[in-house]
Amino acid sequence: MPALSPAGETMARRLVLSIVLLPAATTVCAVAWAAPQARAKSVIQIWLWGGPPHTDTFDPKPGAGYDYTGPLNKTIQTNVPGIEIGELLPLLAQQADKYSIIRSMTHGNNGHETAAYMVQTGRQPGGSLVFPSVGAVIALFKGYDHGYESLIPPYIVLTQTQGRFSEVGFLGPKCKPFATGGNPNANRFEVEGIIAPGISDERQQARRGLLHSLDTLGIAMPGEPVLEQLDTTEANAYDLILGEASKLWDLSQEPTELRNKYGRTTFGQSCLMARRLVEVGVPYITINYGGWDTHKQHFQIMRQKLPEMDRGFATLLEDLSDRGLLDTTIVWWGGEFGRGPRVDWEPPWNGGRNHYGQCFTHVVAGGGFKGGRVVGASNATGEQVAERPVSVQDLIGSIYELMGIDADGPLPNPRGEDIKVLPSSEEMGIKTEGRLYEIM
Repeated sequence: MPALSPAGETMARRLVLSIVLLPAATTVCAVAWAAPQARAKSVIQIWLWGGPPHTDTFDPKPGAGYDYTGPLNKTIQTNVPGIEIGELLPLLAQQADKYSIIRSMTHGNNGHETAAYMVQTGRQPGGSLVFPSVGAVIALFKGYDHGYESLIPPYIVLTQTQGRFSEVGFLGPKCKPFATGGNPNANRFEVEGIIAPGISDERQQARRGLLHSLDTLGIAMPGEPVLEQLDTTEANAYDLILGEASKLWDLSQEPTELRNKYGRTTFGQSCLMARRLVEVGVPYITINYGGWDTHKQHFQIMRQKLPEMDRGFATLLEDLSDRGLLDTTIVWWGGEFGRGPRVDWEPPWNGGRNHYGQCFTHVVAGGGFKGGRVVGASNATGEQVAERPVSVQDLIGSIYELMGIDADGPLPNPRGEDIKVLPSSEEMGIKTEGRLYEIM
């Protein structure tokens, strides 16, 4: 693809930012009705793409035998009496008073795309409508049409979109996530469309001057409403690129000691970046944390991934709490399903875990969720729900309620159909005990 001229590059940015900052009249993202009182202001979703192993993390089964535990057959007592977690999570063990473990999640779907759609939207896959993700729904009800005024979009993904479903579904472009790209652990976090690789701020200013010198149409038609709107969009774009908003992405402003505590990894620095986004009021942040589809070399990968996850997640909880932000920030940890409790020792897997949607674990903290609790239970091997089955509708509905969103209210859609924000478990034909009021 040929390089854009300076004027073309800036006009491209104008187009992108004009889509992000579209007026409400051009989308279906304008709605109002009575809602529950919000206890949370933001959600940080730690999305473990591929499916984290519940029995190696927050629902260990040390007595199940080697065919289930493999070499990870030990547990750690947490700082909450009676709650034990996997042996590779010592830092999270010291933060257990801040989170609750849901050990009885279930949907029975073992396909990446379909299970991810279910967990992200609360809907069954298929049908003629593509429903929006939780992040898009929160961007709808907590975004620009409901008092949100920041130049930073209300729905941020660090760093790549999930990719296997449309996060925005049928909602308008103002509800679409802004994926940062780049690597927050790099010397300079090059956020796509905001931090240009290899281009200094001075050069950006010079490019802007060149654009204006070439803008003969704007000079010839002063006061033209369409051109004034473009000028406003350009000013907003440059505020993101060169103004105060650009400093948000500069992690060098954080103390080196704190950055090291989070872990100098993409995941660790994404957790730190998520905290900074919460501080400026962004309603929904997803950390898209891949690498959990461990059909092969499962235990070798876990010895690398779990300490990395332990450090970043535990420090995020501690940092939010120390800053007084955890009470108003939901942290939601989980993937599209779990991993098979029984290890697949046969070739070619040679010690892997497969997809498992029958029983798996999610973790929630903050924003009105109580800490130091366990919801539900699996059986002795982690293969079946033994107590208090929890559906994705139960979990998502609980998050919506804490965010002050009426899950039973209407969801705007292009057909004008009578659709709720979220169907109940009963409507989906799932027998559960409902929302997670025991930890709310």
